[in-house]
Amino acid sequence: MPSDQPTTAKLTPDRPCRIGYVLKMYPRFSETFIVSEILAREAAGEQIVIFSLRPPTDARFHPELARVQAPVIPVGRSASPRRLWETWRATMADPELADGAAQILPELVQAEADDAEQALTIARLAREHGLTHLHAHFASMATGVARMAGAIAGLPYSFTAHAKDIFHQDVRDEDLERKLSGAHHAITISAYNLDHLRGRFPGAVGRLRLVRNGLELERFPYLPRPAMAEVPRVLGVGRLVEKKGFAQLIDAIAALRDAGTAMTAEIVGDGPLREELQERIDRLGVGDRVTLLGPRTQEEVRALLQEADLFAAPFVIAEDGNADGLPTVLLEAMASGIPCIAAGVTAVPEVIRTGETGWLIPCDDTAALVTALDEAAGAGAEERRRLTDAARALVEAEYSSPAQAARLRALVESDVPLAEADALLAEADAPLAEEDPAAQALSADPAPSADPAPSADPAATDPTPAPDAAPLAAATRS
Repeated sequence: MPSDQPTTAKLTPDRPCRIGYVLKMYPRFSETFIVSEILAREAAGEQIVIFSLRPPTDARFHPELARVQAPVIPVGRSASPRRLWETWRATMADPELADGAAQILPELVQAEADDAEQALTIARLAREHGLTHLHAHFASMATGVARMAGAIAGLPYSFTAHAKDIFHQDVRDEDLERKLSGAHHAITISAYNLDHLRGRFPGAVGRLRLVRNGLELERFPYLPRPAMAEVPRVLGVGRLVEKKGFAQLIDAIAALRDAGTAMTAEIVGDGPLREELQERIDRLGVGDRVTLLGPRTQEEVRALLQEADLFAAPFVIAEDGNADGLPTVLLEAMASGIPCIAAGVTAVPEVIRTGETGWLIPCDDTAALVTALDEAAGAGAEERRRLTDAARALVEAEYSSPAQAARLRALVESDVPLAEADALLAEADAPLAEEDPAAQALSADPAPSADPAPSADPAATDPTPAPDAAPLAAATRS
């Protein structure tokens, strides 16, 4: 089985860094953050090859995909034992791959047949494409395949942990701990996740680092709202799944109507709850106030962000423990100058703080959502401008794509231990802080700190109670 000690691949001038991205499905309409990350790394001069373990199922694609230069290689799965045997034989034809496969033979035998076969295939393709490192998104199946492929090919692997792959009740602690231990480095996207993983796996997180998702800020021009429409338009964006909390938004619009406050909501996205949400709209009689718009491209979402008056993200923790990490669309809304109301699940309090950058409410609290929507709509133009200015400054300081790409590259090019990478990360941050007054100001702000101390308690950084922290913690340990 792969050692818990990470594999390293020494880079030389004649062996430049070349990254293989191992993704469960590419492209995926809802995972725009992966496309943004790849574009940022390519813009920084990195060479990337993408492996897609499953065929795409989305009918629509974002135009940004056309800018990605990396070749996309669908990694098939055999429908017959004969094809599986052919994959095995092709891998064994390379003596070095055969040796690698032999070293992890017990794990290959115990793995799902699809995972084992795709690991063998990626190991062979990685050598053919001259890859020096494998990186996966989500610490679930894709990282498992990358881990085995790396062991077979003698390549280091890394992965980015997000939310469902950490908090869902089906996540097995021993599996996640093994992936953390064996990775060249691991990344997570928020201080909340970093604190949580440090507390949950204290002996396996020495190579875990915080690298926040990046935005191409030039694609999200700042457009403050000088005035609110007579009937304010609220925008919600996300998959129609429980954790997005759109049922609370529908209830809130109905409650505002009952209280004599006119407000409309448009919800962008698709998902398994579409029919259920539409039935809720019909039952509450708010069909003239709430509209499910269906899926929209990033370009269309950008236009809606500039047209709507308020952005609402009433996240909840699903019954299965699934919770959002820090949805990219919330950062996009903050960058765009629309006042934001969001529920304080996981990392959201790192960016939304009542009275500073928006309105932070407790999870699954419709009354608080109603109050926040009413306050945001009634706030004066100067107050809204103060909040959206701060929100934009925070996103510029913490979530720029070039800074993200510099951090990722520093980690890949470092040898273990990661002291060198930490120094490079500091160097990558320094120019930003020197050039950007907002970054300088926010660097002194303790709220979005990566300080591991407070056991993942959002209440430590925001006065809003965090009633969901306890059930979330329980769910992650179940």
